[in-house]
Amino acid sequence: MEYKRNIMITGGAGFIGNHVVRLFVTKYPEYHIINLDKLTYAGNLANLKDVENAPNYTFVKADICDFDKMMELFKTYQIDGVINLAAESHVDRSIKDPFTFAHTNVMGTLTLLQAAKLSWEASATGFEGKRYYQISTDEVYGALAFDGTLFTEDTKYLPHSPYSASKASADHFVRAFHDTYGMPTIITNCSNNYGPYQFPEKLIPLFINNIRHGKPLPVYGKGENVRDWLYVVDHARAIDLVFHEGKTADTYNIGGFNEWKNIDLIKVIIKTVDRLLGYEEGHSLKLITHVTDRKGHDLRYAIDSTKLKNELGWEPSLQFEEGIEKTVRWYLDNQAWMDHITSGAYQKYYEDMYKNR
Repeated sequence: MEYKRNIMITGGAGFIGNHVVRLFVTKYPEYHIINLDKLTYAGNLANLKDVENAPNYTFVKADICDFDKMMELFKTYQIDGVINLAAESHVDRSIKDPFTFAHTNVMGTLTLLQAAKLSWEASATGFEGKRYYQISTDEVYGALAFDGTLFTEDTKYLPHSPYSASKASADHFVRAFHDTYGMPTIITNCSNNYGPYQFPEKLIPLFINNIRHGKPLPVYGKGENVRDWLYVVDHARAIDLVFHEGKTADTYNIGGFNEWKNIDLIKVIIKTVDRLLGYEEGHSLKLITHVTDRKGHDLRYAIDSTKLKNELGWEPSLQFEEGIEKTVRWYLDNQAWMDHITSGAYQKYYEDMYKNR
């Protein structure tokens, strides 16, 4: 079958990636969606069981840092669109192992850019009809004071962690490829995502699981750091919109207009999980355990998505209370999925399945 578009979504077995892959596979049957994922610890093909047999879906296990493989894939599938979600994304891990973050997030992005550039330049239509889309983070902007200000698309980059520094570097390469070669690129910077299928090293699924098992809830410092939270399905909707309608070489911020102090967020999670598990209100508050603060812990992030709303008509569909209720219910209703992750069984199962393909 000849498809209207051939889009490669990298990191598609990850948290945000699986939602984007699912949306594109189901919404655009006329597109061929190539899901490329290295299947590191955070990649899980179980997240995509509902679309894995779709006729317009192909999974490829590969590393975005493998230049020869990327060139092969661009040629084999005649890829005309890239949505790059492949990244190491956990700040604590970046503090312990910055080399891995620089390798994947910087060199991986550069490898994808160069493969796309060479492949598209050699095509009959050149850059026409092509698009390279980089998914970035609000952390590249640094930190905000508690004064009501927000990150805008014009905020200067001031990354503080090895993770955010690696993402900032990747963004600069993306812009450089447009400015130098005329490559059709676009970037979005998003706030903290939450929702189904998130790897349980991240705050919300970790705390839901720890409450379920009566384990401590580790809170950095006093828990006063503020984050803006975005429901992952809303983020996928925004990615779809920006990919199709965003202006080439532009940047769009994607946020939830939804700021919470960590300690207040944790109390909402506790209240929701306790209620849904039938516990007395406040039952799990005793699990809160304050720990030494993270090195270089940014005080506050908050995204201004006004540009995205005004130019493309996007805004979040869920209020946080509704989103957290849906999220908690999903994890409690999918305890087998969580147990499969926390035991490590998911990796062996899908490694074996992949070998047999």
